[in-house]
Amino acid sequence: QFRNQYDSDVTVWSPQGRLHQVEYAMEAVKLGTATVGLKNKDTAVLVALCKPTSELSVSQRKIIPIDNHLGISIAGITADARVLSRYLRSECLNYKHSYDSTYPVSRLITNLGNKMQTTTQRYDRRPYGVGLLVAGYDEKGPHIYQVTPSATFYNCKANSIGSRSQSARTYLERNLNSFLNCSDDDIICHGIQAIHGSLPTDEHQSKENSPQFNITVAIVGKNQPFKILTEKENEKYQKMAKEKGAPAGPPRTDDDDDPRPSAPDQPDAGPRDPQVVVTTEQR
Repeated sequence: QFRNQYDSDVTVWSPQGRLHQVEYAMEAVKLGTATVGLKNKDTAVLVALCKPTSELSVSQRKIIPIDNHLGISIAGITADARVLSRYLRSECLNYKHSYDSTYPVSRLITNLGNKMQTTTQRYDRRPYGVGLLVAGYDEKGPHIYQVTPSATFYNCKANSIGSRSQSARTYLERNLNSFLNCSDDDIICHGIQAIHGSLPTDEHQSKENSPQFNITVAIVGKNQPFKILTEKENEKYQKMAKEKGAPAGPPRTDDDDDPRPSAPDQPDAGPRDPQVVVTTEQR
């Protein structure tokens, strides 16, 4: 039996300079259903695909409100997301109590990244196995942030994470230039059209009739507190998105959602981490 001797602990470096446990946590994000975040000049929107784990269960909540000016959408381990959402709520309440104003989004995300980074540096902790898309609005305007289990965060114009999210990112890239001047209704429709591409091929043919196609939409912006839309409002925007046309490009059928170029761990790109054979003595 072969076993990598460098992935047993989060504090152990491989000869290539990699932390395998952190990379494994980032793979957990791809197991969650897709979620999309995008913004125009005054509004940030989150659109999440809610898929039940079985036919006997209801879908878990994918969008979590944090404060009047902030909310998150998750992909990965929901239990880890609850811990992080509780931390964000506590930070926002403490800041509002001390300064009587809303927490600046960029500073809050920086503190969140610092909290998540400590788990990648201690042997008695594990990385959070969840990716976040954060939508917020402050005096600098609307914000969309992506936060990864490696504690890296990105300020985005639009992004998508989760299973089969590459198709959604392709749609966002093709229409990115039109987002800034879109109306609130149009930016929500763009988010719904982007999330369509993350459905499997068989479900993509009949989205509206598919029991798996259940979305949640949240919006926050200028003079608009963070709000999760109702089912009736979701149906209205889905009809509007359908009238505007189908998303560009067919859906992907593979699960390779990593947009990064080929890393050195490929067989033909350099030396690999040494493998050892682990044997046990029978007594």
